[in-house]
Amino acid sequence: MIRIDIALPRDEPIRFNRLRRKVYVYRFHHSWLKPFSRRAWGVRPVAYNWDDLRAEAWMIYAPMGTGGLKEGITLAVIKPGTDEVIDRFHFAQDILKGEIYWALVQQFMQQGPQALPTFPRPPRDWNNEPATFNLARRWAPKVQWPADMDLESRTAPDQ
Repeated sequence: MIRIDIALPRDEPIRFNRLRRKVYVYRFHHSWLKPFSRRAWGVRPVAYNWDDLRAEAWMIYAPMGTGGLKEGITLAVIKPGTDEVIDRFHFAQDILKGEIYWALVQQFMQQGPQALPTFPRPPRDWNNEPATFNLARRWAPKVQWPADMDLESRTAPDQ
């Protein structure tokens, strides 16, 4: 439990590059079965093709103090030309918010940033969050994309 507090990054961002039609995911992997392994724990940024993504809603009932219902949206990566799921990653913790976020992402990928609504507040950047009361969050490692992936996810392809 201590290692998850220390090793978990401040955020797990997802970048959508409309011009390259790619999605870049900053993923944290851990294994409860191998708590001291260096390979089983850590950040592994990956890139996927936009056309291979599908949104999946899920619900699970479990004995919890919050009433037993957990729900969310997961993005599944599909093998091209089939319905075989290669990978899944977390997208939203709530189904209603997840549907709204997914609709915004689809609108951005199809029409560009000018089609998005204007938001009253800028998005939160966990790397620059100064007044965090959670010490584990404050001491958590900052998000650091690999240099080549950072450049590729922010730029357009060469013509």
